[in-house]
Amino acid sequence: MFHRLLSLSFLPLLLFPSDRKLPIERNSNDLVEIAATVVIDKDQIRQELGADVDADLVLVKVTVRPVSDKPIKVSLDDFLLVSGKDGQRAEPYTPSQIAGSDVLVVTRQEAAKPKTGFGIGLGGIMGGGGGGNSEAPKTETKAEKGDASKPNPTLETLKEKVLPEKEITETISGFLYFQVVGKVKPKDLELHYKGPAGKLALRFHP
Repeated sequence: MFHRLLSLSFLPLLLFPSDRKLPIERNSNDLVEIAATVVIDKDQIRQELGADVDADLVLVKVTVRPVSDKPIKVSLDDFLLVSGKDGQRAEPYTPSQIAGSDVLVVTRQEAAKPKTGFGIGLGGIMGGGGGGNSEAPKTETKAEKGDASKPNPTLETLKEKVLPEKEITETISGFLYFQVVGKVKPKDLELHYKGPAGKLALRFHP
């Protein structure tokens, strides 16, 4: 089993008009077409990667197709997964961030419930209001050094299946690896593209 290696920063909730309807699983402009499907079911993820996965791992299968003669540079940093359920925003992780042997292994654990103020963890500011007793659950992160002598056997699979980062003139496809904390459904998620070919966003089938 492999573990998530970096904590997810929680950024402010993106506010979208309630009547905004993004295209489902496909969007395009004059330069590029982006198509995507999301894999949340852990059995399906295990089949894709050949290993048990962290409970918060979400896969997005992305296809990028140029629709003009202009080459397009594709990078993992072009993509962002947004949860409309609670405002989480996740950037893709590289295979080595998930299964490398020389990175920090970060795990979440329950922290003490403070009576006042804020708690600050590796993932950012976590906590409640400015006063009074708080009964809301708090979490913190614990970082440990990975064991360089025991590389994760899933690393090569992750490398083989990740979306390639390169300049393209033809269609490519591959997975993006995200961490989304908590239970979400496909209808809760949006994939945003912001790259050299412009800006696009899409949602997924319920």
